[in-house]
Amino acid sequence: MKSLKIIMTAFVIALGLLSFTKINRDKNENPKRESSSAKGYEVGDEAADFKLKNIDGKMVSLSDFKKAKGFIIVFTCNHCPYAKKYEDRIVALDKRYESQGYPVIAINPNDPNVQPEDGYQQMITRAKEKGFTFPYLLDEGQKIYPQYGATKTPHVFVLQKENGKNIVKYIGAVDNNYEDPNDVSERYVEDAVDALVKNQPIKMNKTVAIGCTIKVKK
Repeated sequence: MKSLKIIMTAFVIALGLLSFTKINRDKNENPKRESSSAKGYEVGDEAADFKLKNIDGKMVSLSDFKKAKGFIIVFTCNHCPYAKKYEDRIVALDKRYESQGYPVIAINPNDPNVQPEDGYQQMITRAKEKGFTFPYLLDEGQKIYPQYGATKTPHVFVLQKENGKNIVKYIGAVDNNYEDPNDVSERYVEDAVDALVKNQPIKMNKTVAIGCTIKVKK
């Protein structure tokens, strides 16, 4: 009888250990899947298309640009001091590379309920003030920036069309000096797009984006 009790006790303990192991395994696996899906694109990944509202009221997708060889996707906004510092340089990127097949597509990822300066009407005003030559899209519902893995404004993703797919070729900052455009020594986006235009490898395909955090409603 005593032996039976010992066997039963051992059996209950074993079941408990199995349940505990399964629970912990599930806890460990689920966050891993979530973080993997939330981390965004890496260089070499295919970027999905999107459809977002432009400041002219029209919906814009990457597929609309039939002649484009790729894109300079810039997550930016109105209010951020870093974004403001880069506005003229982003306009210059579009003027330089749009004709070579790599237009700029700017996307405002911020929730205007958190940062009213980044509302749709304010986007229209800012684009006119700065003479934006490219689409300035609103990530309404904040669905696109997490797909890309953007964390800052500005945050740049250079894409290249390959066999009908938009492949990520560069991720990061515009250059290495947000404060003074005249004191820039590394022009990351220019170097990346120049390499793509010349069909050459990109020497630095990922850098750390410097800017304001994306404003999300809690």
